[in-house]
Amino acid sequence: MAKRRLKFIFPTELVTEPLLYNLGQDFRVVTNICRADITETQGWVVLEMEGSEEDIEQGLAWVEAKGVGVEALESEV
Repeated sequence: MAKRRLKFIFPTELVTEPLLYNLGQDFRVVTNICRADITETQGWVVLEMEGSEEDIEQGLAWVEAKGVGVEALESEV
């Protein structure tokens, strides 16, 4: 199992969408939210993703295609 720590940055139109839920359901990855700041107009989430490398890559491609910014994080939160 691979594990990655990432920051997702949500544009206004995606703040209310259940993207993390769908990510877990559709791509067989487990997400663990470490930190988050979400308002009606913007949001970011620091999370860990765990799953096969292929499932993580496919999930990240899907999230980015939806318009979410993704940043890899190396240090501990």
